Amino acid sequence: MFFLIYNYIMINRRKSKQISIGDVKIGGDAPISVQSMCNTDTRNVQKTLEQINELAAKGCEIVRLAILNKDAAAAIKELSIKSPLPLVADIHFDYRLALQCIENGIHALRINPGNIGKKEHTIKVVQAAKSHNIPIRIGINAGSLEKEFMALEIPLYEKMIKSALRHIEILEDLNFYDIKLSLKSSDVLTTIKAYQEVADIIDYPLHLGVTEAGTLKSGLIKSSIGLGTLLSQGIGDTIRVSLTENPVEEIDAGFGILKSLNLRNRGVNFISCPTCGRTQIDLIGLAKKVEDKFKDLDLPITIAVMGCPVNGPGEAKHADFGIAGAINEGYIFKKGEIIARVPESDLINSLEKIIMESYKLVK
Repeated sequence: MFFLIYNYIMINRRKSKQISIGDVKIGGDAPISVQSMCNTDTRNVQKTLEQINELAAKGCEIVRLAILNKDAAAAIKELSIKSPLPLVADIHFDYRLALQCIENGIHALRINPGNIGKKEHTIKVVQAAKSHNIPIRIGINAGSLEKEFMALEIPLYEKMIKSALRHIEILEDLNFYDIKLSLKSSDVLTTIKAYQEVADIIDYPLHLGVTEAGTLKSGLIKSSIGLGTLLSQGIGDTIRVSLTENPVEEIDAGFGILKSLNLRNRGVNFISCPTCGRTQIDLIGLAKKVEDKFKDLDLPITIAVMGCPVNGPGEAKHADFGIAGAINEGYIFKKGEIIARVPESDLINSLEKIIMESYKLVK
């Protein structure tokens, strides 16, 4: 089994308070964490655990669960014991579900304090969260703002911020400060502006996401622009790439965004050149095979797949290892130096052998 290396670089990070969800720290000097949400029926403990384990195997660090009713809240008792990841209960309107989840061992809540009824209901939830050291994420979505804010004739991002500050005030008035905030919109520019503005107003950790981003291709584009812009400005403490897809894809996307900004260095960084007239090998097929072959190799290395030996090793000399294609064969190079020439059919296996021997790994 491949070993795991985590490395991260923090560049001009916004200073925020630090909270803990289970054993995962959020904000402060903690690495930016990657999370997802199960799309299983929470009441089905077996199926939900299977998906949580699948997410954990991909590197997911926090997972959120929908709590639709009392049966779902009851399932938290077993899930919180057996889950390898800290769990966040996603709750709307019914404060009793929050109380039940807290008693059953949930690690964090995602609620909007102003949406769970009477003030005494909010007080009960906050008191229970305090006594169990449970943080609360205030989750503001542009599509479900309160009527009083939607009626204001101001930009949408300002409405979102006003809603967020109102919910934060509710918790602070109850002397509760174990807070995390998200401000999500399906519009990328609205999302960016909301986070940029609120980052200068509060010091609570921020959970980043572009909500309803879409299917794999469109969702990746929107999330990469939205999250990438904010992260490059030092804004953001934990992220979710929301995709209409198997949640596992969200983890690959999340770490990919962080890796591209040198904020986390987990797993292999793949680079490959675009095809051109010099290419004498099935570069597209080869690149996909190499990426698939090493997708679970948790080494902080760069592997390049280049189309030709004319300038491939030179252009990718920063790569730790790479392949440059030729006619029915290819060259394997290391830090720009060619170290082997092998038939096309042996390229991937030979590359794997060289990498494994270099790091003294056993497959």
